[in-house]
Amino acid sequence: MKAAFFLLTLGLGVVLAVHLAMNGKVGEAIGNPRVANAVFWCIGAVTAIIVGLTGWKAGVLSQLSNVSPWLLTAGALGALLVFAIAALIPEVGAAGLFISLLSGQVITAMVMSHYGWLGSPVEQVNIYKIVGVVLMIGGAIIVTYTDEIFRLN
Repeated sequence: MKAAFFLLTLGLGVVLAVHLAMNGKVGEAIGNPRVANAVFWCIGAVTAIIVGLTGWKAGVLSQLSNVSPWLLTAGALGALLVFAIAALIPEVGAAGLFISLLSGQVITAMVMSHYGWLGSPVEQVNIYKIVGVVLMIGGAIIVTYTDEIFRLN
């Protein structure tokens, strides 16, 4: 991966963490994470429509018939994901939630890349990647359970 894309991806990770924590904080402030998330999604939908309209071309939606219906469930998955994260951040904290979330993403991405699922370029899993995942999971456990393990609180 080129350095610029790597840095952009790191920046997106920062935005994602802040965005989801903001969502969780609004849910906590109003006492209802589901309503807070619904408001966020409405604002996000308006933003997506505005951004989408900037690249609108006549007939673009006619190509939607070429898309498998199950792929369109990604919107629902995204909404449910953010609902779950907004509810979990106040319960488990941002650090533990995000390192666990990231670990799940890396493991899934490795499997997807190994088999080339959903158009991912094929990248075989090897011992180095497995060691990386084991270290990441170990890090997730340390980040999430340090206080309990070392009785810091």
